[in-house]
Amino acid sequence: EVDLVESGGGSVQPGGSLKLSCISSGRQYQTQCTAWFRQAPGMERTEIAATYTGSGLGIFYAGSVKGRFTIYQDNAKRTVYLEMNSLRPEDSGMYYCAARSCILGDYVRSQPRAEHEYEHWGRGTQVTVSS
Repeated sequence: EVDLVESGGGSVQPGGSLKLSCISSGRQYQTQCTAWFRQAPGMERTEIAATYTGSGLGIFYAGSVKGRFTIYQDNAKRTVYLEMNSLRPEDSGMYYCAARSCILGDYVRSQPRAEHEYEHWGRGTQVTVSS
């Protein structure tokens, strides 16, 4: 089992920044794909960014966050970060970290993965963007 714990959420004004962290523990995949999902009240969870073990780049960004959010990781700490800049009220929601063993097709893609495609989930951290 892969255990995931998110942190770093909070309240910020529009235009502000936050950095979320997701720490993995337990089972280690040879190559782990880790993603951040966002869920606004009454909405589905949607994937907004993803990366994989050893990658220096994000492999997927949702259009709504591209250019403002950056996903990166510290493999030694088994931690994946989501740096969020130029935050907007519509970025508010619960942010979840998700993980699975990567499969062919994960490394280069333009479409988000669905919630059910990830095996392991954290409990989430709340982000509120409001003036």
